[in-house]
Amino acid sequence: MDVKTLNLKLSKIKMIVMDVDGTMTDGTVYYSKNGEEFKRFSIRDGMGIGLLRMNGIISAIMTSEDSPIVTARANKLKIDHVVLGSRNKKKDLIELGIKSGFNLEEIAFVGDDVNDIQAMQAAGFSACPNNSVLHIKEIADYLCTQNGGDGAVREVAELILISQNKQITLPESW
Repeated sequence: MDVKTLNLKLSKIKMIVMDVDGTMTDGTVYYSKNGEEFKRFSIRDGMGIGLLRMNGIISAIMTSEDSPIVTARANKLKIDHVVLGSRNKKKDLIELGIKSGFNLEEIAFVGDDVNDIQAMQAAGFSACPNNSVLHIKEIADYLCTQNGGDGAVREVAELILISQNKQITLPESW
């Protein structure tokens, strides 16, 4: 995609919707000896989500998982909308847009695997981490240089903010 088309798409974004496993995390799941599940999230991605919020961009998580870890991370980051257990991300994306008052061209979707395809194709802008599966890389508007769980979400956040001439630094007191 050429830079002019990319910037036009990015200039319309008012909401970012992110998959979790493989996008906000590196896709690895750790288990304790007691069966407790652990996921690794990037602090940089969290700061990117905070910068988006500070600039009026709404954030959402959409995942096929139904995990208390995801809920905890969403609460920590003050993410506006959380859709857990999604089995039809395109349908859920459309519903989220209606509920939030945004049309699809105002929504960015960041995903990494085949269950994200329809939502990515429906969104106004789509991006994927560098270590996404091949089929996702082929359909994404933007392929991040960073991997999932290692700054890919932050990269997309800065891309949106820069394209909209918004602030990518924090005020003195935040």
